[in-house]
Amino acid sequence: MLLVMIALVAQVADQANQAYKTPEQRKGIAQRLTAPDRDARQRPLELVKALGLQRGQTVADLGTGVGYLLPYLSEAVGGNGQVLAQDIFPDFLAKARATAEAERLNNVRFILGNTTDPKLPAHSCDVILVLDAYHHFDFPQKMLARIKSAMKPGGKLAIVDYYKRAGAMPGGDAVNHIRLDIDDMVREVEAEGFKALSRKEHIPQSQYLVLFEAR
Repeated sequence: MLLVMIALVAQVADQANQAYKTPEQRKGIAQRLTAPDRDARQRPLELVKALGLQRGQTVADLGTGVGYLLPYLSEAVGGNGQVLAQDIFPDFLAKARATAEAERLNNVRFILGNTTDPKLPAHSCDVILVLDAYHHFDFPQKMLARIKSAMKPGGKLAIVDYYKRAGAMPGGDAVNHIRLDIDDMVREVEAEGFKALSRKEHIPQSQYLVLFEAR
């Protein structure tokens, strides 16, 4: 009984992950992730600018999904930079790889992680971006420890996610789907050895961006 209770406590994002458990479910998710109106909803150019990426840097797209942001990140770091496209689902990574091939993104590397370890190389990343994925972390403490070890000295962790508020997710229920609102998210991340540097509203009444550094 104790082991069951520990497992239930650890898998804190189980409700958010219910729609990702089968290939059929993820196929439906992938269609939404490539919807024609996503640029208008996500504002990728504004987001990449806010990350402050420089030519030659290494940026990780943790939870890349179908690779939606890869063209923008690839352009930002340039041919001498590198994009690490990471996900825990091989079918999502296959779609992300197809995106990169179609766009001829030669500076993208693909990494299959798991629910406790993103498998990013140690001390490799100038910026680690977690876009709409932090609320899917079943084991946030373990993931944050691994993320911290993957950051270069002076590296940044950028978390972009939805507010846990009614109406924050277009076509979705943010109150039940999102695990933590912004203040609780910041407290959770800072408890694992990070310091919040800045926070801003990325999409009004919908999404925020918080930048962290490792302490």
